Amino acid sequence: MELKEIITNTFKELILPELGRIKEENKEVKSYLSFINKRLDDVNRRLDDVNIHLADQSRRIDETNKRIDAIHADLLKRIDEVNKRIDRVREELNARIDAIHADLLKRIDAIHADLLKRIDEVNHRLNRLYEVIVRRDEHTQLEQRVLRLEQEVEEIKRKIAA
Repeated sequence: MELKEIITNTFKELILPELGRIKEENKEVKSYLSFINKRLDDVNRRLDDVNIHLADQSRRIDETNKRIDAIHADLLKRIDEVNKRIDRVREELNARIDAIHADLLKRIDAIHADLLKRIDEVNHRLNRLYEVIVRRDEHTQLEQRVLRLEQEVEEIKRKIAA
């Protein structure tokens, strides 16, 4: 039995102290593991809070995007309405301009015709005036010629009587 006791004692001397150290290390590992688990729980809680915050921010961003899209659609609708009104005003102004242009062309043509008629009348009057002036000039020349002829006849009569 001694062998059994020797082996037992040897085991006790070699293994028991190692077992004690392993138990102590195991306790340290467990306490460290407990500390790490607490830290992980804290980190998980913070991550959950961050996730909740991010979900809220995402929801708020989605709501803001919906409002922006609604405003954008409303503005596009208003711009389209303004463009239609501008087109209607442009068409109306073009029609007015065309009507005024046609009226002005008629008036210009009437004035042009009237001016041509007046110019023709003035030219006719100038022609008649020229004729009158030429007749007066010819009349004056005839009077001078008649006077000269009368003087020549008087002179001839005097020469004959003398």
